[in-house]
Amino acid sequence: MSFINENFLELQDSYLFSTIAKKVAKFIEENPNKKVIKLGIGDVTRPIVPACQDAMHKAINEMGTKEGFKGYGPEQGYEFLRKAIVKNDYKARGVEIAEDEVFVSDGAKCDCGNIVDIFGKDNKVAITDPVYPVYLDTNIMSGRKITYLPVTAENNFVPQLPKEKVDMIYLCFPNNPTGTVLTKEELKKWVNYAKKNQSIILYDAAYEAFITEKEIPHSIYEVEGAKEVAIEFKSYSKTAGFTGIRCAYVVIPKDLKGYTKEGKEVSLNQLWNRRTCTKFNGVSYIVQKAAEATYSENGKQQIQENINYYLENAKIIKQGLEEAGFTCYGGVNSPYVWLQVPDKMTSWEFFDELLQKANVVGTPGSGFGKHGEGYFRLTAFGTKENTIEAIQRIKNRL
Repeated sequence: MSFINENFLELQDSYLFSTIAKKVAKFIEENPNKKVIKLGIGDVTRPIVPACQDAMHKAINEMGTKEGFKGYGPEQGYEFLRKAIVKNDYKARGVEIAEDEVFVSDGAKCDCGNIVDIFGKDNKVAITDPVYPVYLDTNIMSGRKITYLPVTAENNFVPQLPKEKVDMIYLCFPNNPTGTVLTKEELKKWVNYAKKNQSIILYDAAYEAFITEKEIPHSIYEVEGAKEVAIEFKSYSKTAGFTGIRCAYVVIPKDLKGYTKEGKEVSLNQLWNRRTCTKFNGVSYIVQKAAEATYSENGKQQIQENINYYLENAKIIKQGLEEAGFTCYGGVNSPYVWLQVPDKMTSWEFFDELLQKANVVGTPGSGFGKHGEGYFRLTAFGTKENTIEAIQRIKNRL
């Protein structure tokens, strides 16, 4: 008899975005002549920029030669990409990160889920609510106790420090789904808490490239002392359009320590390296050359144009909804707009109304947690034309 991991039975029946996809597919099947505009998931619509395309073509040609062919690469990522990450994403912001503290991966979602492998199941975990489902679901799968930290309009979308001691803390800023941010001073409170309680902060900075306000940190390591308590996740998916190409990285400083039950210090960097070498064969050479090209002058300029395009869409969404009387958050340092559902509807009722009457797809806030009820997420990753049309449809839905 093979016993299952019964923690999986504690999960919702299906992943949030799978449920949405089924509802939308059913509607399209029943209404084949209606144009559905999807502003629900964070999937980019603009193609990868020419600099990355050129790099991939060159890498493919290189792999087609006897001299340039690459077999298995280093599990942690090729040196050329790790050097580019350290130089551009950290040293350029005054942060000292070593190359062997960077681990290239096939996506931040994977990293956020896989990181739990190196932590004991008895750790208490603090997760903001509403929250990106992967943080919650992967810890439920592992059987950990969860402490929820409400993030709502009532506390200005700033999570409060846990009243009880927790061992692992998930923070995502700019936030998914609310689109809100934390200042450096607010992040410092979390770093101080983690130091005092020997906690680890798991900091998802996948949307940092969308930050427009100068005082908002792009990395938690801009906060003094964070290298002693924080792991950081970053991604090329939303910035460079790598959602279907798959490339990201996680930073685990060598100053970061975990503990055995006997109190012995253990390097989390070494644990993650061991896990990586055992369970991962690395991101392809071709993809990593494309990621390296994001740091070229042409790459930076071309990617910034895409980011500006999505930020303009976010502005269109937010301003259009506010004109229609909605209360909205986010959309300034983020591609997400978080709006309050009108008329005391539930978030799923609002989802159904938009789909049926406006043929627009968004994401119900309750899918992100208890405190997401009463809210709704729209993304700026559509085309400008579809974004304008979608907002007009929402205005006219009644």
